[in-house]
Amino acid sequence: MVDSKLRMNLMPTPPHGVELPKKPLATFRWVTTALAVALVWWSATGLDAKWSRLLEAPADMWTLGRVMFNSMEVRKIPELLSAMWESIAIAWLGTIIAAIFAVPLSFLAAENLVGKPVAWMTRQVFNLLRAIPEIILALAFIPIFGLRPMAGVLAIGVGSIGTLGKLFYEIIEGINKGPLEAADAVGASRLQRLRWGVLPQVTPEITSFLLYRFEVNIRASAVLGLVGAGGIGSDLAEALKFKDFGTAGLGLIIVVLGTICVDTISGAVRRRIVSGKKTMLDVDQEASLRVGPMSMGI
Repeated sequence: MVDSKLRMNLMPTPPHGVELPKKPLATFRWVTTALAVALVWWSATGLDAKWSRLLEAPADMWTLGRVMFNSMEVRKIPELLSAMWESIAIAWLGTIIAAIFAVPLSFLAAENLVGKPVAWMTRQVFNLLRAIPEIILALAFIPIFGLRPMAGVLAIGVGSIGTLGKLFYEIIEGINKGPLEAADAVGASRLQRLRWGVLPQVTPEITSFLLYRFEVNIRASAVLGLVGAGGIGSDLAEALKFKDFGTAGLGLIIVVLGTICVDTISGAVRRRIVSGKKTMLDVDQEASLRVGPMSMGI
């Protein structure tokens, strides 16, 4: 108590007749908040949506689910599993095609490897490809390849180049400059700089993002099937068209289970790639950590 009074006495007091400045108003914060609220209100009122139907939606969803899952036919499981496997194959081939183009182009989009004009032009290509939805690409490829899985493969491949390229060049721009400086010190060429200074640093993360994109493309391939690009989506679209709700419900279950299985396997592979292989030193350290507390009687 004495210390607090002493500190108050030592604090400088403003001269007589001088007012302290007022706290500045947070003008930018209030203006930004008002604009955000106005934008949300304008969007909600301009949709022409019947918000009262939200109260009826749970009952309608329950009725649709009851119709779907009470009339499923087991004999159609092999056919739907084959279609799901086709969707996975479409996603995998599309991801590989995207990687073939995105990996080399990402080096041209990294400013720490090339000049800013080249990087800027390459990034605009990525932005253009990323702005076009896969379903639009599928509709563009269907007249060329017909209602075949090839249209879905190319739609996913072209659509994934933009996203993967952006992720890859951001990884490249965040690498350690030490290996590049060491390569320059020994007179390495540009290809040698990439081989020994860049690739060892970015390969684990690039592989991890490729697998993640593969997971996303599985869902995209199922959606593209609705427009005739192959896969299980085509079976779901046909079932809904002819009101075969049992087949649609069974296909939906297979899509969910197949996606979960692929995500689980791919996630484990990604974690293994990022963490790296355990060495004998790591094993010895883990063993010492386990034995240490036991030796002390803990």
